[in-house]
Amino acid sequence: MKKISNTNLGKLLIGALWALAPLGILAQEAETKPKFDFSGSVDAYYRANLTAPNDEDAIAPGSSFAQLPGFALGMANLIASYEAEKVGFVADLVFGPRGSDAIFASPMYSATGNIVNQLYVYWNVSKAVKLTFGNFNTFLGYEVIAPAANFNYSTSYLFSYGPFSHTGLKADFDLGGEWSAMLAVMNPSDLTEFNPQGDYALGAQMGYAGQFLNFLYNQGGFEIDYTGGLALSEDLYLGINAAHFSAESDGGSFTGAALYPQYSVSESFKLGLRGEYFMTSDFFGDASGIGSDLDGKGSVLALTLTGSAQIGDLILKPEIRLDSSAEEAFIDNDLAPTKQLASVLFAAIYAF
Repeated sequence: MKKISNTNLGKLLIGALWALAPLGILAQEAETKPKFDFSGSVDAYYRANLTAPNDEDAIAPGSSFAQLPGFALGMANLIASYEAEKVGFVADLVFGPRGSDAIFASPMYSATGNIVNQLYVYWNVSKAVKLTFGNFNTFLGYEVIAPAANFNYSTSYLFSYGPFSHTGLKADFDLGGEWSAMLAVMNPSDLTEFNPQGDYALGAQMGYAGQFLNFLYNQGGFEIDYTGGLALSEDLYLGINAAHFSAESDGGSFTGAALYPQYSVSESFKLGLRGEYFMTSDFFGDASGIGSDLDGKGSVLALTLTGSAQIGDLILKPEIRLDSSAEEAFIDNDLAPTKQLASVLFAAIYAF
């Protein structure tokens, strides 16, 4: 993908964000006692194909995480945070296959055991302005890396093709009346320890009452993303995610939309369906897992039904998933090419 240098623009944005700092000095707030918190989760799962082999020829949907056959490990996620009157930090560490996949583009240390998922400091400049500096998970999309924060255990194609994390400086603004905004200047997506390219990504967000419109300009490509949802009744919630990415030259594009209806059967059990349509056009020359024709185009319809049972701090998630590609992207039990893949999964997540 063609890269465009935004160095000067990045410097101007950094200067503008730090120029807001004096606003917080004028605000006098009552002192609060510093608070240290330790949280996280551990997870494991079992996955099996119904319409494809489960031996050395085993395949999986083309989305991230939860792709291993049989009994498999997710990750241990350990999060330490410290909050003082105006400042604080978050150190988010991951161990295990899911954690390794989440930091796949760590440029220096991924091959030697990097375990940092997020690592940032923040400053509440005022009640309306917060500055964050360091490495933080992406602001785009409905799903996240930590499994305890998602309804479905397996992930969507939208999540998998979008960025996982950013390193840089962002400013969050509380505009009042349920309105919010965010501006950010960052390294290219998923680059963590340093910036080996000299280019910068720019991010922005507008939010209202839990609905967010996100923008990312990154390495010559532009992505727009809508993330939100609404309560249809006391027991029924509908999550929504839609995104489009387009590169300026030959990097390809993707477009997708997903709906997440979730129904509370009881206080301890919920059912949720993720219905997603996703398509690519020569995205980085690869449409792995969704198939591609001679023009480099591919598409997939993925339906995932998940149950979520809460037993104290333990969450049990049985799941059945059907991926249907426009091309013969999968194989059947006879190793013949096919357009469909059906699989089942059972996950156990302990969050603390």
